[in-house]
Amino acid sequence: MDRIIRIFDTTLRDGEQSPGCSMHIEEKLEIAKQLERLRVDVIEAGFAVSSPGDFESVSRIAETVKDSMVASLARALKKDIDAAYEATRKAAAPMIHTFISTSPVHMEYKLRMKPEEVLERTREMVAYARSKCPNVEFSAEDATRSDPAFLARIITAAIEAGANCVNIPDTVGYTVPEKMAWLIRYLYENVPNIDKAIVSVHCHNDLGMAVANSLAAVTAGAGQIECTINGLGERAGNAALEEVVMALATRRDYFGATCRIDTTQIYRTSRLVYGIVGVPVPINKAIVGANAFSHESGIHQHGVLAERTTYEIMTPESIGLTKNRIVLGKHSGRHAFKERVEELGYNLNDEEINKFFEEFKALCDKKKVVSDSDIEAIINNRLTTKSGVYKLVRFDLQSGNRVKSMCTVELERDGETFEDVALGDGPINAAYNAIDKIVEAPERKLEDYSIHSISGGEDALGEVVVKLRSGKNLVTGHGLSVDIMEASILAYINGINKLVEMGDRYDEDYEKN
Repeated sequence: MDRIIRIFDTTLRDGEQSPGCSMHIEEKLEIAKQLERLRVDVIEAGFAVSSPGDFESVSRIAETVKDSMVASLARALKKDIDAAYEATRKAAAPMIHTFISTSPVHMEYKLRMKPEEVLERTREMVAYARSKCPNVEFSAEDATRSDPAFLARIITAAIEAGANCVNIPDTVGYTVPEKMAWLIRYLYENVPNIDKAIVSVHCHNDLGMAVANSLAAVTAGAGQIECTINGLGERAGNAALEEVVMALATRRDYFGATCRIDTTQIYRTSRLVYGIVGVPVPINKAIVGANAFSHESGIHQHGVLAERTTYEIMTPESIGLTKNRIVLGKHSGRHAFKERVEELGYNLNDEEINKFFEEFKALCDKKKVVSDSDIEAIINNRLTTKSGVYKLVRFDLQSGNRVKSMCTVELERDGETFEDVALGDGPINAAYNAIDKIVEAPERKLEDYSIHSISGGEDALGEVVVKLRSGKNLVTGHGLSVDIMEASILAYINGINKLVEMGDRYDEDYEKN
């Protein structure tokens, strides 16, 4: 019988630590719900002690998610473990994930502790965590650069103290598949109580081998893989969940292992995360990139037409990808729209269907055709742009290559309208200057602006993503419209609304290790 590999997703903790990929609390909650639909076994919701914002997001995710274990990271310190417990205690299945460094370089220069002190701290803090929570994972940070014999002692002590999952991280992406497999086998042979815990791996991608190292660990006996959607994470990122899962599914004959992930939710989950963090999908990204199931070579095209398996080892449908085609028009009814939305993998209530249907009908009046991608964009945009303090009423623009751009913007706040006008070095700059004169929000800096089309054609929907920084806070704003100026203004307002809502909530900062 095939082994069941547990999938531990850390998109909301390690993934969010990618530069420029911070998320608002409502966005984290939306991703957590989708991870639950994806059927991940463990959702690492954050690092509760790191900030009031992280504590709140972990708590809300713990209260919401019912079908996945919810974990919070904690250093091997009582205050961290206390915060992790308090944030996750209302979860259907809470987990405390505590860690300490075990490599010589980390112990000497980061912890400034002797190996025996690290060993004793591990025993004490794992036992303390277990006294509060039935599910405790212990991670030996920088395990792949640790002395194997010392690592075996640490893992033995952690399991004795109550850890029912022990994680072997390749924290800096240093190891290679053969070495990772060797280390896992070594631990199975040298940790006498290893059968009392699930062995996990958490691989970083600094040398581009995170997925390969994770799968090598599975061949050596590991029972859990820690990964992120789209491989997000610090530096070069983590093992990509979609790649790990589809490798297990496609090469089940080799690995003799499977997992409980609903692979038909992979594409939607990937696009939701890419959309929320404001990162474009690389066209050659494995599994979810635009070219993943495309064939340009005549030889390949001929082969696929004759027999799909000549050049495709997976089907687009296996990851929830439907063929992008025109499906609905301005005369389509609500029932047909609801049916198509469900076919695309969205589980929405009647109130949400009604709202999206209104937006769909409005889009039909602006576009000649509406594609599946357009429908997905409407839904994902609404999920990432919840209504906020400021709403756009109208804008008027004057611009040209021989005149200074000028924009008048009218916004609504608490039922009252405000209008102002400004000049700028281009229409977008003018519009943003006018908005800045109206809004009462923290001082901010526009760090990034990007735009891309959702579908083809002259009337394609345009999505604008902006990144705004205010002090230590970085937020992502989204805007969607067939009018690029309107999309740009909506994105800027969306970002401002997030800053207004955050207020001083995230200003208190703690060191993240």
